[in-house]
Parts: sequence; structure tokens; C-alpha cells
Amino acid sequence: MTSPSTAPVVTALAPETLQSWFKEHQDLVVIDVRSAAEFESMHIRGSYNVPLPLLSEHTDELAARLGSRVVLVCQSGVRAEQARQRLAKAGIDTAYVLTGGAPGFAAAGGDVVKGKDRWDLERQVRLVAGSLVVLGLAGGKFISPKIRTLAGVIGTGLTFSAATNTCAMGQAISAMPWNKAAKEPTRESAILALPVTTEVDDEAMAS
Repeated sequence: MTSPSTAPVVTALAPETLQSWFKEHQDLVVIDVRSAAEFESMHIRGSYNVPLPLLSEHTDELAARLGSRVVLVCQSGVRAEQARQRLAKAGIDTAYVLTGGAPGFAAAGGDVVKGKDRWDLERQVRLVAGSLVVLGLAGGKFISPKIRTLAGVIGTGLTFSAATNTCAMGQAISAMPWNKAAKEPTRESAILALPVTTEVDDEAMAS
């Protein structure tokens, strides 16, 4: 039997639970770590946009402004988990990752804000990777066998991405012009603008 001291920390949060937390907890902070363009397309009402690269650059500064009830959001959970691990190293070890990301929250009936429809970054990565593999295989058959190496390079890259939980292709694609919002978040607008959260004793609030 697992003792309480060695019990695994639960970091996943269901969309339905987040909906109830919005009503029950004044100290709740929801951080969306997707790109500004993805955030503009659709985001959870009341959430703050701090893209993962910006969070990674200013993790300690962000952690200093957060309380104990933090929920991290992305498209599927991958980038949010990376953000959780970074915040954990900075002392925020109670952050949660929203299951299903922003789309899952919307599908569960959560309150979201919708803007211009865009392809999310992860979908773009799948398109580019798949297209390059097809191009490598077709080029290897009709032009030169050496072009098949392209498919192997992409496969190796995807394997490395899964093993390290990073995505160099995603970072490169996020820098493309069509993935830029009219106003990109900065340290000043996204991090320093966050209210400093003080921990709230829920029992004291109820009394």
C-alpha cells in the first residue's frame, strides 16, 4: 500500500472541475501557454496568455506572482505539461494541466471566447511533418533514392521530440508570419500585468 508521503502528485484536471473552480476559488489563475494567434482564435474566458517560450524565459518571475491554485492550458496538454515542469523547478509544485486543453474545455460546455478561426500549432506540425515524409518517399522513387533520407530525418526528429517532450519544428513554425498575432505578449504585458496572487484560506472564506 502506498503511503501518503510517496503518493503520486495528481496534476491532471478535468474540464468540469475547472468550471466549478471558477465559481469556488478566488485565487484561481489560468495560464494559456499557446501562441498568441492560437489564443486569439479561442481561449477560456478569464485566462491569461503567456506563450511557452515567454514562460520559459521568465519562469522565476512568473512563479513569484502565482499562488497555489494554477491551471495550465494549451491545445492538447503537451505544452502545458512542459510549463508545469518548468514552474515546478521554480517552486510552483501544485500547478495543474487541463485535460484536453482549451478545445476539451469548450467541448465540455465551458465558457470560451472565440475569434478568428486558425489552425492550431500542433495541427500545422502534423501537416508539415506528414508532407515532408510523403515528399521524401515520392522523391526517392521518382527522382533519386537519396531523397528518401528526408523521411528518415523527419522520423528521427519526431522520435526525439516524443522522447524529450519538445518540438523544434513547432517552435520554427510558430515563428512564421501567419502564426503571429496583431499584438504579441511581452514580459511587461503578459507577466508583469498578472496580479500578484495571495493564497486564500478557503475555510476562512467560508466562515
